[in-house]
Amino acid sequence: VQLQAFGGGLVQPGGSLRLSCAASGSIFTINAMGWYRQAPGKQRELVAIITSGGTTNYADSVNGRFAISRDNAKNTVYLQMDSLNSEDTAVYYCNARISKYGGSYFQTYWGQGTQVTVSS
Repeated sequence: VQLQAFGGGLVQPGGSLRLSCAASGSIFTINAMGWYRQAPGKQRELVAIITSGGTTNYADSVNGRFAISRDNAKNTVYLQMDSLNSEDTAVYYCNARISKYGGSYFQTYWGQGTQVTVSS
């Protein structure tokens, strides 16, 4: 199983970016999918998470500015980021709870990370 993230880059304050992350490989079902970020010198933190049923949860710092969504048919999770500011600068990682063979056993997989830099 692999998760591959796309969409990072350099954006000016107040701008927008859309990240995507596709899971591939031996996948039976995917439970929750999420986005985390890690800024220089800081711990990795949760940005947003979405369950298989579409329930979402956001960090307070991004609530109202970011939107997470998923396409179950494509095993893909998205993060629409609006009104970006310098504090959003970080490496963004996607993750997913995946069952490869069915049943109740799920493992957490991580994408490789994509850099988001907000700067004028």
